[in-house]
Amino acid sequence: MADDPTRTYFAGTDRDRAAFEAGIKLGSILHQYVGTPLTSASAGSLERAIEAATRVQPLVERVRVRIDRERLRIRGPYRYGVVTEDALDVEVTVRVGAARAVGALRYVPDFDYPLMYLKAVTGRTKD
Repeated sequence: MADDPTRTYFAGTDRDRAAFEAGIKLGSILHQYVGTPLTSASAGSLERAIEAATRVQPLVERVRVRIDRERLRIRGPYRYGVVTEDALDVEVTVRVGAARAVGALRYVPDFDYPLMYLKAVTGRTKD
């Protein structure tokens, strides 16, 4: 965004803002889509829908969503399951000025936890 009208509300550097925005995007994906009904056949459509919804948000350069089909629990007489935290594998790249942050959401079996973390933050350190 060349002229960001919200810039004056944010303290810190472009790198700080990029890291913040990456975290916001990952948190919204996790909390918005867990519980969404799906089947193995519809998982690809949901992946693309999540990517499309995330791409329209400010400052997003790239997003990739994968739902681990092996972690899906398809059950019951209607043969569908729901998105669970441990099935999401997401990477999002956010750009603010010359700074970029790459955030990831992945289930880490050693922790039994869907971990959100920064993979990389690049760009200048000053505003």
